[in-house]
Amino acid sequence: STKISWRSPVGSWQTLKVFDVLGREVATLVDKQINAGSYKVNFDASKLSSGVYFYRLTSGEFSDIKKLMLVK
Repeated sequence: STKISWRSPVGSWQTLKVFDVLGREVATLVDKQINAGSYKVNFDASKLSSGVYFYRLTSGEFSDIKKLMLVK
């Protein structure tokens, strides 16, 4: 498992989802209204295979994608 952290300058509906390299959603970690501030969420990938994954944070009009390497 790992922790994913982010900072939100404004309150908004936020989603944090994890995808495999084929673009299939493998986990939804956050899907709710969140106030401005700093946040951390635990991602338990124990049931996933080793490989490259991507996580996408969407907050209002903002969206960002980062790469995640899972090694077991």
